[in-house]
Amino acid sequence: MQLNNLGIKIKEIRKKRQMTLKCLADQTAFSISFLSQLERGKSSATLESLKKISIALDVNPSYFFTDPDEEKQAVNRNISVSERMNDHNIYYKDLSGAMSQPAFSPLLVVLKPGQNDGDLITHDGQEFLYVLEGQLTVQIGETIHLLDAFDSIMFDSKTLHYWYNYTDRDVRFLCISYDEKPLSTL
Repeated sequence: MQLNNLGIKIKEIRKKRQMTLKCLADQTAFSISFLSQLERGKSSATLESLKKISIALDVNPSYFFTDPDEEKQAVNRNISVSERMNDHNIYYKDLSGAMSQPAFSPLLVVLKPGQNDGDLITHDGQEFLYVLEGQLTVQIGETIHLLDAFDSIMFDSKTLHYWYNYTDRDVRFLCISYDEKPLSTL
């Protein structure tokens, strides 16, 4: 996905929600300048900014990585992420398939090496993380957890938390999140 496509999608959703840049800035604690640059493709997003923007816009973070021509299938096959990570150090893939209004959000998340900047975030719901490859560092409150392949953790998302990759290899993991208020569909 090209950098500008991310900005176009953010602006498209923001306009659809009849939200101003100021309103989005207020909800995410990012500056209007940063959000404007992001929408124009002049700035890049981080894990933290994508998550906060997706919460404010009431969409799944994977929406920013979805190819509009890609038809949702019941079965996700041969998930390739490399070409979509060229501009960002993170990748989200919605694994809910053709399910409409799923009760929980299953995501494949890939963090590139060194993806370790960002502040703790909080949001409604619960998260379950299962590491497929690499070592994921998860901070929940003041506690740091190192998760290796086949390790998992579940926590209340209202607790301040964040994911990091301090290694020199990609980290692939499943993030299954539940929110009592499901994300709206576009």
